[in-house]
Amino acid sequence: MMYIVLTVIWLATYLVGTVLYEIYIVHMFQQNSYKTREYMEWMQVHSNVGRLLGKCLYAVIAVPLVLIGNTGGLVAACLMNLMTVLVNKPHPAKKPLVYTMRVRRMLITTAVVYIVCVLASFLAGAYAARAGKCILLLLCISQPFLILLVNWMNRPVEHGIDRHYINDAARILRDMPDLKIIGVTGSYGKTSVKYFLSTLLSGQYNVLHTPGNYNTTLGVVRTVREQMKPFHEIFICEMGAREVGDIKEICDLVHPGYGIITSIGPQHLQSFHTIENIIDTKFELADAVPESGKVFLNYDNEYIRSHKTVGNAISYGTAGDGIDYRAYDIAVSPRGSTFKMKDADGEEYEFHTRLVGNHNVQNIAGAIAVANTLGIPMEKLRYPVKQLESVEHRLQLIKQGNRILLDDSYNSNKNGFEAALDTLAMFKELRILMTPGMVELGEKQYDENKEVGMYAADKCDYAVLVGKEQTKPIQDGLLESGFAPNRMIVVDTLQEAFQMVNAIPDEKQKVVLIENDLPDNYA
Repeated sequence: MMYIVLTVIWLATYLVGTVLYEIYIVHMFQQNSYKTREYMEWMQVHSNVGRLLGKCLYAVIAVPLVLIGNTGGLVAACLMNLMTVLVNKPHPAKKPLVYTMRVRRMLITTAVVYIVCVLASFLAGAYAARAGKCILLLLCISQPFLILLVNWMNRPVEHGIDRHYINDAARILRDMPDLKIIGVTGSYGKTSVKYFLSTLLSGQYNVLHTPGNYNTTLGVVRTVREQMKPFHEIFICEMGAREVGDIKEICDLVHPGYGIITSIGPQHLQSFHTIENIIDTKFELADAVPESGKVFLNYDNEYIRSHKTVGNAISYGTAGDGIDYRAYDIAVSPRGSTFKMKDADGEEYEFHTRLVGNHNVQNIAGAIAVANTLGIPMEKLRYPVKQLESVEHRLQLIKQGNRILLDDSYNSNKNGFEAALDTLAMFKELRILMTPGMVELGEKQYDENKEVGMYAADKCDYAVLVGKEQTKPIQDGLLESGFAPNRMIVVDTLQEAFQMVNAIPDEKQKVVLIENDLPDNYA
């Protein structure tokens, strides 16, 4: 009787641990956009095969203990399963698993695979129980790769469902021929520009924009199907990309009449592989805009400025002559930024914003260029510019007592990192950089991080780096540029980083730049 009870306990704890393990793997697969190549590259680059197998190690040990066939082995196996549950216990995530219908279908299909395999073991006759346990062992070990099989099995269903939703969204857009559609893309800055532009245009138009990070084809489809109303006059569509053709796919759905390319940089090189692929992908938006429309280009970005000329382009930026909409005389303080701009007639206007840094002013300039081109006078844009709020975690200025945070933790790339450092350097307070460095840079990971380390050397007074190995290139860059070793602090976690920031002597008010916060599949 005791043996049967222990067997039931072992099976129950095994199932709980396995379900938690499966949820973790599905979460990582979702973080990698459900794409096999990106998921496999994630495992390879970050040695996550070892991490994933480590999460099922105790369950793997438990199976041989059960096969011993005595009470002592079962007790030990139950303890191993409990360890599996503890190891896979869900932790707060920066981007939690979203239980979409696709995720639910994947979990159901995985359960069916388990059931079929276990039932098949009964074909072993007298060895059924032993065979079933061995199959459970193999399924547990292979779970990181089983998710790829499940994804392949579900592909026809997913494709059919996606196509239905895409066709429905296309129908809704076709029924609104007067709708002005503005596509927004870029390696960085696109979400900020989307929100800024929506605020500036909302004073004169009924505006809908894609919410949050709904910048994939299906994210756009969901926005159109769930939020588009007949009274909307403008649709601002953020367009993200991880592979060549991603922007074109969204453009083929929405057919933008206007487009704005905020930036191009070496981001997501792990999937794009070359900067040329990134450039071509971002300019898929420009290629989709008809000659009767306008393409707004950030001429502060060298990749955009040096690209082939777009005939219907309007340029904007903060540096250099010959830019159609240029922000200049930029001044930054803890209260925000002020800058000047001229309209097409050469009349000068001064703007004030609560946001800080050239990077934010650059994005605001792009939004002003689009809004003014769409008929809103510069004078009428002054007040909405003053009311603009920081997009969360994108160089967001936060005051905490005697400390100022520049929260730029959403993600990072070399140009954005350096722009944030330039903003930090403008402050006269004690300047502290806190960062785990940049990721998804492929072969350029070390060089890009070392370069920003060198760039940061004279922009900050202290550097608090999260992850000894992860930030090694930044450490090398700082030291090579003469940064004082006793002002470089290396810790293991973000929590420790905040503790060390608090421990830094209060020579004067602290300004802390939080640059990047690694996603869950890198943490």
